[in-house]
Amino acid sequence: MPALGALIVSLVLTVCPVKRDAGKRMLFCVAIFGTATVVFGLSHTMWVSLLALVIVGASDMVSVVIRASILQLATPPWLRGRVSAVNGIFVGASNELGGYESGQTAQWWGAVRAVVVGGIGALIVTGLASTLVPALRQIDELTSESLMQAKLQQSAAEPPD
Repeated sequence: MPALGALIVSLVLTVCPVKRDAGKRMLFCVAIFGTATVVFGLSHTMWVSLLALVIVGASDMVSVVIRASILQLATPPWLRGRVSAVNGIFVGASNELGGYESGQTAQWWGAVRAVVVGGIGALIVTGLASTLVPALRQIDELTSESLMQAKLQQSAAEPPD
């Protein structure tokens, strides 16, 4: 079901790409991901569980597309290949470590608690990222210029060393 949600959203994004408020949309979708994960973990009804998993996949696809775009557009052209390679290694490794961690926490706490705590963790991390990295919220368009503007606003807001 997550793959179905991701497929539907990826098709929608080809026709209706993210044009404005990319940072806020990304954070919002990660919050939806965490909330849908909690709903899935607590659900006792098949259709609610399936719908929650579709929403998990759909919201994850939006955040993945925005994060991948930010990574490419915020990286200088001469470093894009290297940065993409390092990112690929970290994403692959984090998926494997995440699978291990999920299995381990499910063994310790039970599957339901592990899923619910994971969803709550996603919500906490989203809130922290939104608060501690305000430049993420300020990203408007997915263009190099917009990302540079958000970076300049972040630099102006930081106290001097």
